[in-house]
Amino acid sequence: MVAASTSSKKSSGAKRRRIYHRRKVCRFCADSSLVIDYKEVRTLRHFTTERGKIIPKRISGTCSKHQRQLSQAIKRARTIALLPYVGSMEY
Repeated sequence: MVAASTSSKKSSGAKRRRIYHRRKVCRFCADSSLVIDYKEVRTLRHFTTERGKIIPKRISGTCSKHQRQLSQAIKRARTIALLPYVGSMEY
């Protein structure tokens, strides 16, 4: 039997592009008029998925302080039925 040889393809002469990621800025730190309140469902919906999960701060870009306030407000809104615990379950 002959062993199959694996050859690695080298990109000779190809320039690698540098990827620049834009730093995420906390929208509550940037705009002081925005307030996190459990009664403002429209604001809180931006920070939950369609399944009802809270979006983590590494994805949403909020700072630690405001992420804690957001999660507390979302949990309070869920408790008094302003937000759903679970989104629509389509099978």
